[in-house]
Amino acid sequence: MTRRFGLTWRAAAGTLSLLAAGKSLEAQAALERTPNVTGEWIGLPGTIYFNLVHRFTASDAPERKVANTPTFVIAAPLASFVAIGTTYGTNSTLAARFPNEHEYFGRVSPLRQRDGAPLDLGLQVDYNDAARGPDAELGVGRSVGPLRMLAAGRVLRRSDAAEFRYALAGGTVLRLGSYVALSGDVATVTHRLDGERIAWGAALQAQLPLTPHTLAFQVTNVGTGTLQGSSRGDSEIRYGFEFTIPITLQRYLHRRAPAATASDSTTHGAAGAANAGPIVHVRIQGLAFRLPAGSIAAGTTVEWKNDDPLAHTVTAADGSFQSPLIEPGKTWRHTFTTPGTYAFTCTPHPFMRGVIVVR
Repeated sequence: MTRRFGLTWRAAAGTLSLLAAGKSLEAQAALERTPNVTGEWIGLPGTIYFNLVHRFTASDAPERKVANTPTFVIAAPLASFVAIGTTYGTNSTLAARFPNEHEYFGRVSPLRQRDGAPLDLGLQVDYNDAARGPDAELGVGRSVGPLRMLAAGRVLRRSDAAEFRYALAGGTVLRLGSYVALSGDVATVTHRLDGERIAWGAALQAQLPLTPHTLAFQVTNVGTGTLQGSSRGDSEIRYGFEFTIPITLQRYLHRRAPAATASDSTTHGAAGAANAGPIVHVRIQGLAFRLPAGSIAAGTTVEWKNDDPLAHTVTAADGSFQSPLIEPGKTWRHTFTTPGTYAFTCTPHPFMRGVIVVR
């Protein structure tokens, strides 16, 4: 019990040190986009994303009645660059006598800056039942240090006529540290109708430490979060929040992850001493350890690389090894010199388990 408390305390202390240091973190959905510009996020395969956007208005005195406009997003990546989903916006003003929008969308992101491309490029195509037709958005994004810039061009079906109009949108995200960001955006449609104004939004965004969840506090003059809704502002100022809930299926299905890869080279063990021998690379992704197939030989070094957007540890069940918090994008190594079976877990996320068999 004392040892477990000590590990938990070290994990919490490590998280606070990451916040203070402001080191980079692979962005989660709400941390890489603005309230009304999606950035064409895809997410990780094997994960179902549920995002809740809740915006509130209050009437004038003496009633001061509070009304809310929730938008629900459910999306599932089919591959690392393709996702499908639906957006359900309530209390919509897009079409007369049609208070709720349903947007069914598909997204493709063929270019990603994190994969070496100069920018992020994405295309969304959807059908909006309130507008009774298709919409589309071509979005680009680029990160430079703590600054992320987003731009989008949209083609929108008019709900009151069998024709299309166009919209432009742009936004900026400023990372204040690993887990906090500020953002803002503007958007406008061509040939605005009566009552429509330039859309704008601003937000304070945060990731909950040691979790994949993000939270954004927003102020905007936009109602629903569909492409149609996020392009049209009005005279009402709305305050609200967005909360993202990634549901990692690996956590519940307990399927074997894809095999890790091995290579021959010289490395350094956990204690920093030089070790000549093969290296087995294990990825940490989607709240799971991507374990090697079969066993490894004594003298092999295992390198864990954290490809998740949150910190993890590698903690042996028998206490034979213990990593510090492994930051996103960082690695940790341990050389196995004695044959045996070594079970390990992640201290902040004990449902993450793995076994290394050494022959």
